[in-house]
Amino acid sequence: MAIIRKKELRSMGKAELKEKLEQLRAELRREKGAVASGTKAENPGRIKEIKRTIARILTILRERGAEE
Repeated sequence: MAIIRKKELRSMGKAELKEKLEQLRAELRREKGAVASGTKAENPGRIKEIKRTIARILTILRERGAEE
């Protein structure tokens, strides 16, 4: 999955953001599971990137929740 920019996230609807959040959480579980099982991570910086994107999505969802 490619890097998702803040601008792209803000243009998405609430349902899209929640769907993307679930996809990213599943990907994070897979990546962490692979590392825990002893295999070498294909892209070591990917876990950090996924965690940051999850945090961005949660922030946007909380902002929108306060507005509505």
